[in-house]
Amino acid sequence: MISLFIPSPTISSFSFGPVTIHIYALCLITGIIAAWAIGLRRWQARGGTTDSFETVLLWALPVGIIGARFYHVMTHLGDYFGAGANQHWWAIWEGGIAIYGAVGFGALAAWLTARRRRIAFAALADSLAPGMAVGQALGRFGNWFNQELYGLPTNLPWALEIDSAHRVPGYEQYATFHPTFLYESVWNLSVAGVLLWADRKFTLGRGKVFALYVALYGFGRVFTESLRTDYSYDVFGPLRFNAAVAMLICLVGVMLLIWLSRKRPGREDVVEFGTAEFVVSATNSAAEDPSAAAGGAGEAPSGGEDEPADADGGPPGKS
Repeated sequence: MISLFIPSPTISSFSFGPVTIHIYALCLITGIIAAWAIGLRRWQARGGTTDSFETVLLWALPVGIIGARFYHVMTHLGDYFGAGANQHWWAIWEGGIAIYGAVGFGALAAWLTARRRRIAFAALADSLAPGMAVGQALGRFGNWFNQELYGLPTNLPWALEIDSAHRVPGYEQYATFHPTFLYESVWNLSVAGVLLWADRKFTLGRGKVFALYVALYGFGRVFTESLRTDYSYDVFGPLRFNAAVAMLICLVGVMLLIWLSRKRPGREDVVEFGTAEFVVSATNSAAEDPSAAAGGAGEAPSGGEDEPADADGGPPGKS
């Protein structure tokens, strides 16, 4: 068997004068930019505005970063508050964030902002889902530069070489490991492709693209988590804590997709209700006062045949 081992990068950061730039951070920023660009294009294709998209994400991103750190700290309490702990819970630049917390907290912030802006949150989530998968695929390369979160030892041709200084306790005698960063990156790109295909094929809406993303991401994460060698404080039998969480996430995604397909078929016609309600209001006023309609011709478009619903599919004005 020909050995084509993947070498680990020799650097994980570089400096500009007194400033140290971590390549892990650059990978995350690249992923955020990709998710933003793909999500914005899809949102505009659904009829949404750039202003509404940016408003929601400018709240969701910082809250998501806080959530990513919070989840990591809460699942690694011994590293920060235990006897002999030498890490600071607030020092995010020292490393330690989790995608589960980022998505959970970020989604909550996006939902609250979408309600305030009268935006269809489900449609926004559907627009973001493929880009999020691409962003996660790019962000995972940060683990490669840090030589961290790799899998069990292996001699497969695509095994990842890890320097002795970065090998976890108990595996010092091994030199090559499963490249879980690569497995998850390839899986996430595949998830993005499936989401785009399914959205076009079945005209998915009302949160179904996002539910499919949750199900597929959770499914793939179960396997990568099961391969990883980094220490897990909590286990459920043979399962690492994060693998058990991934199973739960996958199950929730499947159940949500089934429920939405049965109870919320189709796709939203309107994704921003403030604008739609202005159109309907102007149309109703014109119908009640023909003279006003004649005088104001061209100032507002006529209403469509569909009454706009709010983000949950209810009558206008209700939340």
